[in-house]
Amino acid sequence: MRAALARAPAEVLEVLLDLRRRDQRVTRLRQELEQAGVAVRLTDREELQQLARGVKHQGVLARVRPRARRSQPQLHHLLAQLDHPALLLVLDQIQDPHNLGACLRTADGAGVDAVILPKDGTCPISPSVTRVAAGAAEHLPIFRVTNLARTLSDLQKHGIWIIGADAAATAAADCTLYEMDFTAATAIVLGAEGHGLRRLTRQHCDRLARIPLAGSVSALNVSVAAGLFLFEAVRQRAGASRPR
Repeated sequence: MRAALARAPAEVLEVLLDLRRRDQRVTRLRQELEQAGVAVRLTDREELQQLARGVKHQGVLARVRPRARRSQPQLHHLLAQLDHPALLLVLDQIQDPHNLGACLRTADGAGVDAVILPKDGTCPISPSVTRVAAGAAEHLPIFRVTNLARTLSDLQKHGIWIIGADAAATAAADCTLYEMDFTAATAIVLGAEGHGLRRLTRQHCDRLARIPLAGSVSALNVSVAAGLFLFEAVRQRAGASRPR
């Protein structure tokens, strides 16, 4: 909620507070809201529970304007305005809200320029996703596209290198993520929980890379994998920018 308030107070329509909470944290939050001109309404826990629909709310709920859907031309405009090699995260049909929220939080922490999601087969940016994302859903440019394969092809035409995360990448042309070059404009593509990349998505990747695992598990949670790939890109780019 603070992230939405910081981004654009006008988008916060109303904030509901549990009338029984009188602690310093809520008092300070109420002062911030009033200073920003946001309507505050005290209510009982029963109404908050009903509105939250099972999401943990800690006595605070915000009603915000729905985010406008970003279009493909807006993505092209964003890429054209960058003064550094693009770093994009593409998530292919992530269906678990907690995994999607965690991926968004990781992407924001890594300084990702945009996140791309297919319109179909991906969970919506729900209150559960927003809560796990801890503000990232409000800050990150998120694009939902109708045809992911076509979008990847379009990114390639704009000079974006497409690297897919694939636990089964064992062919000679594939390698571990630590052998990849992430210093160029790159889109990192991760697949759904338990299924990985779809066939057509995999075919549109320039390279496939795997995370080297030494234990008994065959794959990692998608949000953990996103963190490893993204921060390897961050590490490489930091090294490339240092004067020699």
